[in-house]
Amino acid sequence: MSERMPVIFVSHGAPDALLKAPDAVACWREIAQRVPEPTGILVVSAHWETRQPTVSLSGAPETIHDFGGFSPVLHRMQYHAPGAPALAERVVSLLSSAGMVADLHPSRGLDHGAWVPLSVMYPHANVPVTQLSLARNRGAATQFELGKMLAPLREEGILILASGAITHNFAWLDWHAEGDQAPFPKALAFSEWVAERVTEKDFSALIEYRCAPLGSESHPTEEHFLPFLVALGAAGGEASQRYRPRFSYGGLSMDAYRWGNSADVVLAEKIND
Repeated sequence: MSERMPVIFVSHGAPDALLKAPDAVACWREIAQRVPEPTGILVVSAHWETRQPTVSLSGAPETIHDFGGFSPVLHRMQYHAPGAPALAERVVSLLSSAGMVADLHPSRGLDHGAWVPLSVMYPHANVPVTQLSLARNRGAATQFELGKMLAPLREEGILILASGAITHNFAWLDWHAEGDQAPFPKALAFSEWVAERVTEKDFSALIEYRCAPLGSESHPTEEHFLPFLVALGAAGGEASQRYRPRFSYGGLSMDAYRWGNSADVVLAEKIND
C-alpha cells in the first residue's frame, strides 16, 4: 500500500518567481524533500477555470507560457513531465461518484501556476502529472467540497498540489521592490489572518474569507485563493506546516502550507519577515 500523501499549497507568485523569489524557490525545494515520492501529481492552479471541473488527458502536457511582459528566459523554459491520463480518469470518477459533473480535456498542458513550482519541486520531470481546473463561478464552498472529494487520492500515492496565492492584489505590488523590503501591511495582515484560521481549523471563516477584514481587498477576484480551499478540503483537518518565504514585489504573500506527515509538522516555521 502506498504511503499516505500530504497535501501541498504554494503561492506561486508572479511568473518570474523562478528568477526573482529565491526564498520561495528554496521553500518549494524543501517541501518536496519532505514529501514521500509520489506515483503521480494532481495540480489545481489558479490559471485554469472551466464551467465544470475538467482534467487533462494529455500524455505529454505542453508547457504553457500564459503571461507577457517578463524575461524572455521564462519563455524558453520547458517542463517535460509525462502526463497522467489514468489519474485524470480516476479524478473524474471520484468527482462523478460524489455527484459533481466533471469533464476530460484531451490535450490541455501545464500553465505557469503548475510548471513554475513543479520545476523546482521535481526538477527531473519524472513524475506523471495532470491538471484539474477550478469550477468557474461555483463559489468558495464548492472548491472546499471538491477538495474533500479528491482526498482518496492521497491513499493511492498521489500528491495533490494546489497553486494560487494568499494575497493577489496588483494595486499592492511594488514592481521595483528589493528583496529586503518590508511587506505591504495589508498583505501581511491578511496572511496572518489566514494562518490563524488554519491553526484554529476555522474552515467556515476561510470559506467565507471575503467577509473577513481585507478578504475581498486581498483578492479582487477569487481564482487565486480558491486552490487554497481545494487543498484545505483535501487535507481533512490534519495538522499543517506553514512556510513563510519573503513577500514578492512587496504585496504578494508567498506563504505555503503542507498538511499531513504529522510526525514532522513540528519543524520550525520559515520566517523571513
